[in-house]
Amino acid sequence: MFGLFKKKKKEKPLPPIVDMDQNPLKVGDMVMSHRYDLGLCQVIENETGIAYQAIESGKVEPWTRMIDASTEFQKVKKVDGESDQPQDEADRP
Repeated sequence: MFGLFKKKKKEKPLPPIVDMDQNPLKVGDMVMSHRYDLGLCQVIENETGIAYQAIESGKVEPWTRMIDASTEFQKVKKVDGESDQPQDEADRP
């Protein structure tokens, strides 16, 4: 009648920040983006929260824009940094 019996909207919590394979993502991780032509990105934290910054172009997209509607996972895939690390001290010149 006067708004006394209105249903309260329940806010849906934000999904966890995980890649397509459900690997957890944190600031500093490298990922390959599958949206917005970002390519290789780094997970960063800026004034608006968690975001992806493209390595090549420098373009920044917030993580909420990367949420897949059907799975609620991020449309990114975590890139292993193992290739950047030396394999063994004996292998170094």
